[in-house]
Amino acid sequence: MSGAGVISSPPAYTKRRQANVLKIDQCEFVGSFFQLDQLPRDRRPQVAFAGRSNVGKSTLLNRLVGRRNLAKVSNTPGKTRSLNFFVVNNRFYFVDLPGYGYARVSKSERAGWGKLIEGYLRGSEQLAGLVLLLDCRRELTDDDRRMLGRLAESRLPALVVVTKADKLNRDQLQRKLRRVENELNLPAIAFSSLSGIGKNELLAAIGELVAAKPQI
Repeated sequence: MSGAGVISSPPAYTKRRQANVLKIDQCEFVGSFFQLDQLPRDRRPQVAFAGRSNVGKSTLLNRLVGRRNLAKVSNTPGKTRSLNFFVVNNRFYFVDLPGYGYARVSKSERAGWGKLIEGYLRGSEQLAGLVLLLDCRRELTDDDRRMLGRLAESRLPALVVVTKADKLNRDQLQRKLRRVENELNLPAIAFSSLSGIGKNELLAAIGELVAAKPQI
């Protein structure tokens, strides 16, 4: 795909790597921010999570940190409309970005989210990389491609996670991973918030992202 070749994985990331799994002992909600000038300004690295509405971001975050209701799960797509910050182990942040691609909001509102996300990706000096979530049952969309374009422009490391892996059988899931990897030229991690598949692999990759980011 256009621009995907300049998106990188974390420098030390090796596909299927399970060693040195990041251990999360503490995670606390910091705040929801609707303006870029409101964001935390300390030097802790930030790892952002992005994906289409209803891709499973909140449930994935809750599974990673071992807290059922830390990130609010809603049955209404498009509920997250701010940059939500969570401090992890008092060392770095998880940043939950607004879900994109939800049709039942106005064009002006979607444009506002887009500007907020784009400004954050381009302007945050503490951003270590982004975890892009893709639903295993859906094909790549124009919104996904636009997000990848933003990553390419910002030259940010990216982790691709294929969510809801429990919805496919093993062969179907492997075929899906291969298609995603071939199209994006990036390794992909299969993840299930229900069964925990991919949790350790994703935590290891996130740990490498954080370790590679200098605290400027």
